[in-house]
Amino acid sequence: MGLLVAFEACARLQKFTAAAEELSLTQSAVSRQIRALEDIVGVELFARERQTVRLTPAGEAYANELRQALRAISQATLRLKASPDAGTLTLAILPTMGTRWLAPLLPDFTQKNPGVTLNLVTRLEPFNMETDGVDAALHYGAPEWPRAELDFLFEETVVPACSRALKAQHGFAAPAELLAAPLLHLSSRPQAWADWFGAQGLVFGGDAGMSTDQFATAMQAAAAGLGVALLPEFLFQEELARGTLVPAVDVRSRSAGRYYLACAANRAWYPPLTAFRRWIRAQAAGVAA
Repeated sequence: MGLLVAFEACARLQKFTAAAEELSLTQSAVSRQIRALEDIVGVELFARERQTVRLTPAGEAYANELRQALRAISQATLRLKASPDAGTLTLAILPTMGTRWLAPLLPDFTQKNPGVTLNLVTRLEPFNMETDGVDAALHYGAPEWPRAELDFLFEETVVPACSRALKAQHGFAAPAELLAAPLLHLSSRPQAWADWFGAQGLVFGGDAGMSTDQFATAMQAAAAGLGVALLPEFLFQEELARGTLVPAVDVRSRSAGRYYLACAANRAWYPPLTAFRRWIRAQAAGVAA
């Protein structure tokens, strides 16, 4: 960095002596630094003529680019001093959880962290956050993610939900009656219904019925009367309160998996990420309560 600073001063002042005075160095020290830089880049940056020096065309082009780079470094330093926690945070979200639970809460985070710019991407399965340039990801399942630190957020309560018309048609009254009902399945959770029936002491032996890849689609299908969907209660409280969906049977149970924030281990130091981790744990406490 010292070589570049010396070159920028010489290029701007067009005199090694003046540059030396500005940098509080001797003229010979500045001259050696310029020679060292020319050796590194393999190009003559100054033409030396008797008692004067002038930039070569290559030196002029290099000086222009260097000034822009140094200006950018200076501005970044000022921004960092003004707002140490500023920066861009890239977060991978689960589609329905990200849009229905997280997104409505994010204005609170941005208000409390005005220097942080959030970028959201959608991911359904664990991936390499380091190579994908992602700082953290919402994760459901077991507390496992390679090269990541995991923060527990909350457990999940699921409810079998359907339309009022479908419930009236079938007259569901007990969990066993759902064994003969049209069931909606989530492709990412093939064992969900088997686990739910198992928690009720029942054996589920089939997987017939419509399958979707997102909870939002399953909810729409259930509301349309196409079947019973096993839905996370915290994501669909509005539909349940409004009556768009009703519990097929009034039985709630805990899912096997849990929700986590997976954080790239190599980014754990990053101020926007540490701020987001603190914030989302506080939001998760409201769900767990």
